Amino acid sequence: MKTHFHRLFLAFSIVFSLVLINMSCSEVTANTKGNKINIPETADAELPAKPIAEDFKKYWYAGDAEITSYELEQARYGQIRKGKAALIFVTEDFLPNRQVKADNWSKSNVPVLKLNATKNFNTGIYPYSIMSSTFYPVANNQHAIKVTTSMQEWCGQIYTQLNNREQFEIKAHSYFEGEEDKDFTLEKTALENQIWQQIRIDPKSLIVGETKMIPSFEYTRLKHVEIKGYNAKATLSNSGDQTIYTIEYPKLNRTLTINFNTVFPHEINSWEETFKSGYGPNAKMLTTKATKIKHIKTPYWRQNATKFESMRKDLGLE
Repeated sequence: MKTHFHRLFLAFSIVFSLVLINMSCSEVTANTKGNKINIPETADAELPAKPIAEDFKKYWYAGDAEITSYELEQARYGQIRKGKAALIFVTEDFLPNRQVKADNWSKSNVPVLKLNATKNFNTGIYPYSIMSSTFYPVANNQHAIKVTTSMQEWCGQIYTQLNNREQFEIKAHSYFEGEEDKDFTLEKTALENQIWQQIRIDPKSLIVGETKMIPSFEYTRLKHVEIKGYNAKATLSNSGDQTIYTIEYPKLNRTLTINFNTVFPHEINSWEETFKSGYGPNAKMLTTKATKIKHIKTPYWRQNATKFESMRKDLGLE
């Protein structure tokens, strides 16, 4: 009887463990079986899905995420603040209708290259924490499926979410008067939030020339400007092993410049963002800068034990 009970208990434990593993943040592969990556055509795809290159498969489907840390100089309230930034890229399966990470493989899943971008810095006595998540199809044939941005500081919290359906559906919540509980739609246009993945997948797909683009949610919320498409000019310049992508927004008096490696996998080395910081007569043009500290590939979702905390020091994040 004891032996039978022990076997039942052991079987239950194994099943329960598998469930927990499946529920974890294990973005190891995206829509893969063996060496095949399924790229389904979605209803709102603007272009045919492009085949996945072998070097892309080897790099992005090796069971790791890519983590890059940066020294941050953030313009806020008319001054430059020291901090840290990180870009975490990883592939995963995405449910096109529910627009969340898929727990199980299916032919209808959309493989995405996800970017979690974080910033942490202090303004005097109180800290800022900013995170943006962008889910961009590996097929590189439509706009990002989903974008979310949250911001926490001692005055309060802000959250913005875009879902790509028939139109861009946007929900925004804020503790600021005039920005609270917004729910609206926009006609589809280029998204600044997704250009980081386009760089990593194929820089040649980046928009060049005059365009209309929705600035990053981080910028629109920090500066309290309307979320919409603004006229912009984009340029792509190459200087050997480095390529620079620049977006200028004349009406916003803002410029974003991203420096990345010309050859695949096009690691992002640094970026700069110039805009007017501060309020009233004390506002002035300042430049936010992020410069690479270290780059690693690792399955971070398996490294949540205390023994892995030293990895943050190695990345220069502590």
